[in-house]
Amino acid sequence: MTELAGVLLGMGNPLLDISANVGQDMLDKYDLRLANAILCEEKHQPIYSELVEKYDVTYVAGGATQNSIRVAQWMIGQPGATSFIGCVGKDSYGEQLRKSAEADGVSVRYLEDAKTPTGTCACLIKDTERSLVANLAAANCYQVEHLLSEEITPVKEAAKYFYLAGFFLTVSPPSIMHIAEHASKNGKTFMMNLSAEFICQFFSDPLQKALPYIDILFGNESEAKAFGESQKYDDVSVPAVALKLASWERVGDKPRIVVITQGSDCTVVATEGKVTTYAVTPVAKESIVDTNGAGDAFVGGFISQLVQGKPIDTCVAAGHYAAGVVIQVSGTVLPNAPTFSE
Repeated sequence: MTELAGVLLGMGNPLLDISANVGQDMLDKYDLRLANAILCEEKHQPIYSELVEKYDVTYVAGGATQNSIRVAQWMIGQPGATSFIGCVGKDSYGEQLRKSAEADGVSVRYLEDAKTPTGTCACLIKDTERSLVANLAAANCYQVEHLLSEEITPVKEAAKYFYLAGFFLTVSPPSIMHIAEHASKNGKTFMMNLSAEFICQFFSDPLQKALPYIDILFGNESEAKAFGESQKYDDVSVPAVALKLASWERVGDKPRIVVITQGSDCTVVATEGKVTTYAVTPVAKESIVDTNGAGDAFVGGFISQLVQGKPIDTCVAAGHYAAGVVIQVSGTVLPNAPTFSE
């Protein structure tokens, strides 16, 4: 398995998740809704200290891309198969993130910003659903120059697969395009995620610039609908939007694969004008702790098989398996060893 060393590189926003079970009053207070992710505005600033002061919180190394890379590493099982880059502060939260990711076997190459604290994400959980409020802080300070440094260049050159959550479109589009063009030029695989409705609604310009380079695009049903509405499609059903995304302008000859999850409903895969659906193995309702990180886990499971040359059917099955594991724990906390089998 030595050929998997450094095979997958993730780039995104490293955030320390602060998770707590809350009531509807807390969601109403900050004008939040479940099954959604937003960036922190001024009105949300007190939410982090309020969670810590009033609730039984759990701290988990997070950020969408970092979560997916951690899950992929867990599923692959070979230390050093994955790497992750992003920006953190030079503080205890940054060290906590580093230790957690490295304990999971991920090779972490953070850019450190001494002037800005490490980013955090408030994860408000109610009835197994979650609402996320991200305060990017240092994560918002990532610079494309880091990708050109002596430390990162060999990591980038070694990787054959690249994955970024759409959230990074708010941080450094030049970094995204650098990786996209590197992957295209060198016959590597470039993957992204729609990540949130607001990305499709308010960051459509950088998303559309990256789209031609994307080999595999992930998302969920609400994000697919938001994208379809932003493009004023007549039909914003998941299969219709997935097909539109799959046929979007391409750089290179490889057909794009679009993968849209729908929670416990079937996963939709569109490519080359064809839609295939995959049933999700149900998890007993009483076993579900929270759905935070389920989408990230699906992507990690999917990619873990992709980098090993497995067919799409196996990749989807691994994604379903990983998501099923994660929704039975609080946050993206991984058990000792996966039990996935084809």
